[in-house]
Amino acid sequence: MVNTGMQLISFTCAVTGWIMAIAVTALPQWKVTAFIGSNILTSEIVWQGIWMNCIYQTTGHMQCKTYDSMLALPPDIQAARALMCLAIFLGWLSCTVSCCGMKCTTCAADDRHAKAGIALSGGVLFILTGLCVLVPISWTANSVVRDFYNPNVPLVHKRELGQAIYLGWASAVILMISGAVLSSTCPHLEREGGYRRGYIARSFTSTRPSAPDPPKPISSNSLPLKEYV
Repeated sequence: MVNTGMQLISFTCAVTGWIMAIAVTALPQWKVTAFIGSNILTSEIVWQGIWMNCIYQTTGHMQCKTYDSMLALPPDIQAARALMCLAIFLGWLSCTVSCCGMKCTTCAADDRHAKAGIALSGGVLFILTGLCVLVPISWTANSVVRDFYNPNVPLVHKRELGQAIYLGWASAVILMISGAVLSSTCPHLEREGGYRRGYIARSFTSTRPSAPDPPKPISSNSLPLKEYV
């Protein structure tokens, strides 16, 4: 019962991390304007995502524009697009496989070895999903930090880490930890179950009642003799 609860908790956390990854993919706050230098302009904030650029003004108006050409984008944004889309697909596949392999579902309930293997595959897929989220997030963060400390980059083009970067790191950590927990619990439970079933089968085999002995013939010598007077 406790291990079933651990499976439910890890699966819920993994689904939460997957939803966070979807939000990170759609958000434009991957890179934000860095307010440095003597002339600080705070009337508008520039957001750069992997799909669009947005300009947010202090008056509350926001204008967004998608990228016109995909081939003209920097390599980090192109890789981020591909890996985030792959992470979303792997997350959906992980949720489907994990639902079939969890002990609280009736899918493949007759074959526990197959059910444990399905749950293990779902956990591994969640770990791969977290890695697909972690790689573009860390790559983008590295490029932002490198350009920020590069003296050759003008102050106007310097950016800082946006909210989507931190949300992506949290999503990757949740996905990998949840996938590891889901992968470690299911096979362990199946090995214990197999051992117990084998032990019970051996015990029943060893205590099987033997066939009754055939009846012995009754001889007259064994009967007591009575003396009649």
